[in-house]
Amino acid sequence: MPVVIFVLGVAVFAQGTSEFMLSGLLEPVAADVGVSLGSAGLLTSLFAVGMIVGAPLMAMVAGRWPARYALTGCLSLFIAAHVVGALTTTFGVLLATRVIAALANAGFLAVALAALPALTGPHRVGRATSILLSGVTLACIAGVPAGAFLGQALGWRSAFWAVVVVSVPALVGTWSLVRTETGKAEATDGSSLWGEWRTVGLPRVRIMLILGAVVNAATFAAFTYLAVITTNISEAGPGWVPIMLALFGIGSFLGVTLAGHYADRSAHIILSTGSVALLIIWTTTALIADYLPGLLIMATISGATSFAVGSTVIGRIVTTATPTAPHLSGAFATAALNIGAALGPATAGLAISTTGTTTSALWTSAALALAATALTLATPATNPAHTDHPRP
Repeated sequence: MPVVIFVLGVAVFAQGTSEFMLSGLLEPVAADVGVSLGSAGLLTSLFAVGMIVGAPLMAMVAGRWPARYALTGCLSLFIAAHVVGALTTTFGVLLATRVIAALANAGFLAVALAALPALTGPHRVGRATSILLSGVTLACIAGVPAGAFLGQALGWRSAFWAVVVVSVPALVGTWSLVRTETGKAEATDGSSLWGEWRTVGLPRVRIMLILGAVVNAATFAAFTYLAVITTNISEAGPGWVPIMLALFGIGSFLGVTLAGHYADRSAHIILSTGSVALLIIWTTTALIADYLPGLLIMATISGATSFAVGSTVIGRIVTTATPTAPHLSGAFATAALNIGAALGPATAGLAISTTGTTTSALWTSAALALAATALTLATPATNPAHTDHPRP
């Protein structure tokens, strides 16, 4: 695998850390800039919205440039947003930097995913996708706890500076290792980029996009409420929460790494068997949610399976859409990923409000896994390069 893929993975690690780290720093941020905790929560929710909107928007803009300039431009904007965020004392400016950072993050990931076929060859896209997404899982395991520790020890601004410190070497490496001509042959005008949107109408692309959103929704429906579910167990105190989250993160990293070795040649098998496995896993987790040792075990297993299936379907979106949407394929994958991340917790929250029990989040994940299973089993195992083409 080319070294540049690992460099891009470091950038994704920094961006994933930035996306999730504020969940543990909202109280000190709110106190420092003089806003309520609810207002500070906008720093995380607007970041998610920026990721959804930013993926296609930034890909449309950056699609006119060679990948080298698009990637370094997005990463430079991401770094600048964190520098300003670390220096500002105004909540409005801080909020603006989070939106800008989200747009830059979405643009970087969309361009990086779309560039994988050119950087690695079309037959190694699945493996390369797993390396990029392992940056997100490592952010959950190491980056977010480290950011929380720095924030508590040195102030929340130190976490922003830490993201900058990690991102700068990735910026230098991206500029040095991504060839100028990468993506240049496919450089296009705005009308051609708008034409790529027709790819969403292709049946196999549409199914993969829906599947990516549903699988990710199932993952984050449970993960978002995993801490609350843990503390509701009578024998589990708050000290078990970081252990539970760490086990989920470790499982996620193992799952995305293992799936990456087989995703390019056995994607349909991973998706079909994995979606069925997720249905069984989330149902089992819901049934034993009151038993701490069982929940600890299932957190690891569910993390591994969720990210194995999730990373595979993201790679599948890229390979399926690339023939007709070479610039926007990464944006489609990024948008599906973040739509799921937004819909899952919202659906689980509605279920919890309706039933009054936190285990409803796990049953929500099971229901979403059932929908993913139906979608996967209804999808034939064909080569995405041999699918239909958009109608004029």
